[in-house]
Amino acid sequence: MAVGLGALPAFFPVAGIRLGVVSAGIKKTGRKDLVLIEAAPGSRVAGIFTRNQFCAAPVMVTREHLARSPARYLLINTGNANAGTGERGLADARACCEAVADGAGVEASEVLPFSTGVIGEPLPLERILSALPSALTALDENGWADAAEGIMTTDTLPKGVTRQVKLGDETITISGISKGAGMIRPNMATMLGFITTDACIEPRLLQSLASELGEASFNRITIDGDTSTNDACMLIATGQANRLEITRESPFLAGLKEALREVYLTLAHAIVRDGEGATKFVTIDVRAAKSQEEALEVAYTLAHSPLVKTALYACDPNWGRILAAVGRAQVANLDINALTIHLNDVCLVARGGRADSYREEQGQAAMNQEEITITVDLKRGDIGERVWTCDFSHDYVTINAEYRT
Repeated sequence: MAVGLGALPAFFPVAGIRLGVVSAGIKKTGRKDLVLIEAAPGSRVAGIFTRNQFCAAPVMVTREHLARSPARYLLINTGNANAGTGERGLADARACCEAVADGAGVEASEVLPFSTGVIGEPLPLERILSALPSALTALDENGWADAAEGIMTTDTLPKGVTRQVKLGDETITISGISKGAGMIRPNMATMLGFITTDACIEPRLLQSLASELGEASFNRITIDGDTSTNDACMLIATGQANRLEITRESPFLAGLKEALREVYLTLAHAIVRDGEGATKFVTIDVRAAKSQEEALEVAYTLAHSPLVKTALYACDPNWGRILAAVGRAQVANLDINALTIHLNDVCLVARGGRADSYREEQGQAAMNQEEITITVDLKRGDIGERVWTCDFSHDYVTINAEYRT
């Protein structure tokens, strides 16, 4: 249903980036399912990955290759996760890299593989290898829209964002795409994100930005509490726009970081807006906690409560479910008489129970909105955190019950 998610923008090309998209018939004949991203020589790549201990073969190979060589190509397939596939999966991921390398004239370690789709099934290697020459031929700086479509699985709409920002006399371009709709839980989620910029960024700073910005965006979204095996979010800087390398001391860092932050958040929010069966986009805003861990504990307890999420779907202002979820969060010595809970601007809970000012029609009006904010003010400290989630609908169950059929 894609809550508030519109059509793709007209992407600004990123100097030094080309994308090729083809159909390899991995799961469905005729569907765009193989994407190749080319980064110009001298580009720098950083990223963050799933923390699932059953991480997929492409995740393992990508980490291995990033540690050895500068990346030149990223190969993404949908329809098959190549996860839970043991040694064969690793061999298949490496074979894909070798095939790209042979066709592009680079080393296999300069190719990073990414996969998404069904877990536990062997990669249809021959189909991918047969399609790779066409992917190389299709490389185009304007391939963004096709690439956004080509990485989709249960997504209902492609997801992308593009920005330009002026840093001094130079214009920096940032364009990115993401995919994901279910099995979404931080650390990371069943999602892929590819953000590119033509800025020249010092390598250690690039990894720091990828980690920090990813933590505050893709690692703050959740659909269902499940952490996938294949997640990755990559940041690529081609260095073709600005003459001077951006370092931590650069006067342009703040402007670049803010533009990147907007891109990361937009792409992460798009995944929640297109959550499987989602009809609500929900912000959980926890304020005045003693620590980040405490704030996130409360936020995720709310975001993962099936009772809260089904009430959201039903537009039912059953505020008792929200109160109960906050109460069962693992927060030591929680003063329930001090905290307050709001639904949008409606105060639900104060002084340990229903707020004196609360009226059912106010709660109903808030619940009827497509975009809802649940604010919990713990009044214990000065730390705040935000998490983004959606509701649980009948469609979520149907989509996942029928995922392999």
